[in-house]
Amino acid sequence: MKRLLQILFTVGSLFIAGIFTVAQAAELIVWHAYRGAEKTAIEKLAKLYETKKGVTVTTLAIPYDAYADKISASVPRGKGPDVFIYAQDRLGGWIESGKTVEPIDFFMDDATRAQFLPGMLDAMTYKGTVYGLPLNYKSITLIYNKALVKTPPKTSAELVKLARSLTNADSGRYGLAYWYTNFYFHAALMNAFGGKVFDKDGKLVLNSKETVASIKQMMKWYKQDGIMPTEPSETLVSSMFNEGKVAMVFNGPWFIGEISPSIDFGLAVLPVIDEAGKKPMRPWLTIEGAYVSASSKQKDMAYDFAKFLASEEAGLVLALEGRQLHTNAAIYKDKRVSDDVVLKAFHDQLSSAEPMPNRAEMTMMWSPATTAMNKVVKGNATPEAALKEAAGAIQDGINALHKGR
Repeated sequence: MKRLLQILFTVGSLFIAGIFTVAQAAELIVWHAYRGAEKTAIEKLAKLYETKKGVTVTTLAIPYDAYADKISASVPRGKGPDVFIYAQDRLGGWIESGKTVEPIDFFMDDATRAQFLPGMLDAMTYKGTVYGLPLNYKSITLIYNKALVKTPPKTSAELVKLARSLTNADSGRYGLAYWYTNFYFHAALMNAFGGKVFDKDGKLVLNSKETVASIKQMMKWYKQDGIMPTEPSETLVSSMFNEGKVAMVFNGPWFIGEISPSIDFGLAVLPVIDEAGKKPMRPWLTIEGAYVSASSKQKDMAYDFAKFLASEEAGLVLALEGRQLHTNAAIYKDKRVSDDVVLKAFHDQLSSAEPMPNRAEMTMMWSPATTAMNKVVKGNATPEAALKEAAGAIQDGINALHKGR
């Protein structure tokens, strides 16, 4: 009996040691596109998770321009990461193409579902199934130079009046600047007027009277009111704001890091549009989620890491050190977050923001819609004609997408 117990003890010890060795050897590969403080924060959390779980977490920063294509090319072929972080706009396409994103309904419990800010989990849901855990959100808001603007405008009438008083085109000074030919930035006006890209049934409705009205409103600010510079771009908006040549901009949290230390800036919710029945500008909300790769060989562990990133503990690190707007509702009760001027301002904008569609067909929209905006601004087409042409090109792309499945 004594000999048997010794054998069992030895075998048991070897078994336990084997499990420990496997756990120690386990490695999670995580892809993201973060830079600067965001990159430092995610790397800190990877190390913290390693300490907690005894596994290795290797994070890899992918250049943003190549990121989506790299996921599409690698994961369905069984390569790439265990977890990847990306915004919801590509989600539908990846799901429809298959073998890219793992559904995670099976893993989720009620406490995890309940921890997020309203609407965040919806962005990670496609056709009734949850495919990711939301981590942070981004939208544009009103950012202004306090030396030029004492009280930010609350309505479009106030905006135009103030911007006119601060505009001197001859000296290159303007009251307002934003990348108005980029459809992402224009969406805030489109949504105010009730325009949409797709209706609730997925039908393309970009070419509508509401979207036309929103473009005409933008053109009024640009041409008739003369309060915005020509040929806008992110670079132009940034340089003009830092030179004190523009008083107000519509931009997102990524813009904050580009503001010169010499500029004392403030933030405010985007104005109500009087011409749209006093409806608020509703910027698109991009929500980044952590997705479990369909090719991962350790999906349980991958989900556990994603769940950790979505937690209050990780959320505070991402918010306070990474300067991200985390989706965990509990962090906004922390005074370090609630007293942070920038985090509070973008959190305030959340109530009048609208999640960007995550339909597969969204990838077909960007190029034709932006082309349409540029044609209108340059005077090469009316809003009606430009949108009609764009809608045709988008529908052709959608038809080709569906035919290829």
